[in-house]
Amino acid sequence: MLAWLESLPLSVWVHESPSVWAQPTVLTLHTMGMAVLVGACWMLDLRLLGISRTVPLSAFRWVFRVVTVGLIVNVVTGVLLFAQRATSLGTAIPFLIKMGLVIASVATLVPLRSLVLRSDADECEVGGSARLLAIASILAWSGAITAGRLLAYLIP
Repeated sequence: MLAWLESLPLSVWVHESPSVWAQPTVLTLHTMGMAVLVGACWMLDLRLLGISRTVPLSAFRWVFRVVTVGLIVNVVTGVLLFAQRATSLGTAIPFLIKMGLVIASVATLVPLRSLVLRSDADECEVGGSARLLAIASILAWSGAITAGRLLAYLIP
C-alpha cells in the first residue's frame, strides 16, 4: 500500500519535479498552514493560561474557524508530503510520534471549543481543567513541530 501511494503520478511529481510548484510550494503551504493553525491555538491557550485575563472568552470564537482552515491546509499538504516518501515515513517511529502528537493537539481543541462557544459575552473566568488542556495543547504542538522538523534529519 505504501509503495503504491509513493508511485502515484502526483507523488512522483511532488518528489521529483524541478518545478517550484512541486515540493517547494507544498512545503511552504504546509509551513504556512502550521503557522496559522498553531498560532491560533497558542493565542487561545495563552489566554486560558491567564494572559489578557480581562478579554472575555467569547472574543476567541474566531479561533476555531482559523484553526479549521489551517488544519485543512495541513491535512492536504501533509498527505502530499507523506505520499512522496510513504515507504520510509509510514514505518518510521519519529513520524508516528509526530502524528500521535498532532492527534493529541487537535483532541485538546474539542473540549476547549465547547468551553469557548458556551461562554457568555462577558465571561472571563477559566477553570483548572481548561488550563491543563491549554498546557497539554502547547506541549503537544511543540512536540509535533519538533518531531516534524527532526524527520528531515532522522529519516533518509
